[in-house]
Amino acid sequence: MPESNFAEPSDRSEEQVSGAKVIAQALKTQGVEYMFGVVGIPVIEIAVAAQELGIRYIGMRNEQAACYAASAIGYLTGRPLLVIGGSSERNQETMGAFQEFPQVEACRLYSKFSARPSSVEAIPSVIEKAVRSNIYGRPGACYVDIPADFVNLLVNVNSIKYTECCMSPPVSMAETPAVSMAASVIRNAKQPLLIIGKGAAYAHAEENIRKLVEQCKLPFLPTPMGKGVVPDNHPNCVGAARSRALQFADVIVLFGARLNWILHFGLPPRYRPDVKFIQVDICAEELGNNVRPAVTLLGDINAVTKQLLEEFDKIPWQYPPESKWWKTLREKMKSNEAASEELASTKSLPMNYYTVFYHVQEQLPRDCFIVSEGANTMDIGRTVLQNYLPRHRLDAGTFGTMGIGLGFAIAAAILAKDRSPGQRVICVEGDSAFGFSGMEVETICRYNLPIIILVVNNNGIYQGFDKDSWKEMLKSQDATIASPPVCLLPNSHYEQVITAFGGKGYFVQTPEELQESLRQTLADTTKPSLINIMIEPQATRKAQDFHWLTRSNM
Repeated sequence: MPESNFAEPSDRSEEQVSGAKVIAQALKTQGVEYMFGVVGIPVIEIAVAAQELGIRYIGMRNEQAACYAASAIGYLTGRPLLVIGGSSERNQETMGAFQEFPQVEACRLYSKFSARPSSVEAIPSVIEKAVRSNIYGRPGACYVDIPADFVNLLVNVNSIKYTECCMSPPVSMAETPAVSMAASVIRNAKQPLLIIGKGAAYAHAEENIRKLVEQCKLPFLPTPMGKGVVPDNHPNCVGAARSRALQFADVIVLFGARLNWILHFGLPPRYRPDVKFIQVDICAEELGNNVRPAVTLLGDINAVTKQLLEEFDKIPWQYPPESKWWKTLREKMKSNEAASEELASTKSLPMNYYTVFYHVQEQLPRDCFIVSEGANTMDIGRTVLQNYLPRHRLDAGTFGTMGIGLGFAIAAAILAKDRSPGQRVICVEGDSAFGFSGMEVETICRYNLPIIILVVNNNGIYQGFDKDSWKEMLKSQDATIASPPVCLLPNSHYEQVITAFGGKGYFVQTPEELQESLRQTLADTTKPSLINIMIEPQATRKAQDFHWLTRSNM
């Protein structure tokens, strides 16, 4: 018989797929768009497989920074952190395998879900559960452990059943009687205050919260990452009178804000002993922490705010804009702003924090992301640098973690490039904080991200010494004995770090140099830049009504 020109039909039942490709496809199916990491054996193939499916892979220089970046992009997109870690091969367990460690058990302490798939075939269902766990209820990180031998293990393609993308989180609402009670408590308040937290930003509650503020004429105070839910320049924002507002409010409504150290636990002397808290939160376990609330509203913050608006639509009510409380707040705001402006207008050199931030604020694009970390750098910067849009401020948050800055900035910049070309990311760093993740400058330059790094350099942690004092100090003793633990090398040229990788660097010492460098960097969208801003080594905050947490004896 003559030979046939037709090829035999392929038998899909014999087609095989690697564990790496199963992981990548399972992530893609669950809507994962971005992956941050530091690759090595055994996870290189996972990153390659993800890229082949169109998942954006951003290679970082440090695993901590990769996690920070992934957590930030999760906050910005509504898909919180999912960590995938390679582990030792299954047949080497208990034998002292390479980097053998009980990763699943360790991560269980710090995550909502931690698991190792029992087989390659089980990977899709485990990843679906991890994604669902981290977006349902109070969002939180999840961990999936991948044995090294799974990555390149080949299995029959027909044995893999991909679990379809999990549904969006269900929207829960507060009990109707509780909403009515909350509205009644607010109506009877003599000195009300709304506190807008990060939870409100994550819930995309900005439209309804702004309606509530404006309809009821209520003063509000944002937490650090609640800034921008309602614009900082809104006439009802009392951020400039924060301590006074907290100390004397008689009714406080918490929108996704926790009574932790950031809000001084809700306790005297920072608050009135008889203050009534109304807690709005998605997490039941958070309700009643540290202080017994007058009313609890458990549910999605946006949905619950809408419920409150409906109550005030039924029986319209406004807080009197000319009340004694408003007068007290406005007077305190005016005096605090005057004190800050006086410091900012100081002509002496080196500059102080307030001079720097007032000049930066003058030129900041309205839609920019502001990322910040440091001690005084973050605290003072937060009071001066304005946010006008929700989810456009990223900082050290509840844990006060240093090192988050460049990772957060990379995440925001990746998102900006994809969704809002031309949008800039301003990363404001203390010189000490910059040291935690400074090598991520190479990552920023490698991906040519729209980031402007401002290093506010006071030669130390909290405070440092000028160059002459440093030299004098070292004349008689070795630096390990003579140098105070808070000191860093004076006048370090951090701007040279970015120029080494092809970015643009500036070393500035005067307001005029700062203004000009900002103009140039904002005008140049072709490359990232770093402005190293020298300030007075002993510069500090203006006088505060209360000490910060634990006092130092220095």
